Amino acid sequence: MRNEIVKEDAVETAKNTIIAICIIVGVITLIAGIAVAVYKYLTPDYLDDFDEFDDDFDDDFFEDGADFTEDVAPAEA
Repeated sequence: MRNEIVKEDAVETAKNTIIAICIIVGVITLIAGIAVAVYKYLTPDYLDDFDEFDDDFDDDFFEDGADFTEDVAPAEA
């Protein structure tokens, strides 16, 4: 009879330990999730600045429809 009580106590202690570990992991996960959400909310999104970027750099050097053959030396026959 005493062995049964000891076994029940050991099983109950193991269950309590597993439940405590699960609660600790859950709380840590919850805190990490809240921290990530707050970080993403407070961090500015710098990529929005580049959405409207129009590359006009090439337009300064090359005109559309320009004839580039004028810069080529004529072939000697």
